[in-house]
Amino acid sequence: MRKEDTVKLISAEGFEFVIDKKAAMVSQTIRNMLTSPGSFAETEHGEVTFPEISTTILEKICQYFYWSLQYASGKETEFHIEPELTLELMMAANYLHT
Repeated sequence: MRKEDTVKLISAEGFEFVIDKKAAMVSQTIRNMLTSPGSFAETEHGEVTFPEISTTILEKICQYFYWSLQYASGKETEFHIEPELTLELMMAANYLHT
């Protein structure tokens, strides 16, 4: 996979998730960060840092992006969310507009 087809999402702890750009575009916030006109670091480098989102939550968000693409293409599967992650995940989803 080519570098321009991927996006690097970086958690508060510095853990890096490299995912398909198409999956990352599920998030309106990430889409805006990566496609905004001008010389924004996110646009130039294809990486977005989330200083307020923990590694565990960002990992679940990445899983959701891929699940969302599958669901949109007609593959209906369950997306399991651990109860202890629910509040943090809802706050992150609200920020990311997913």
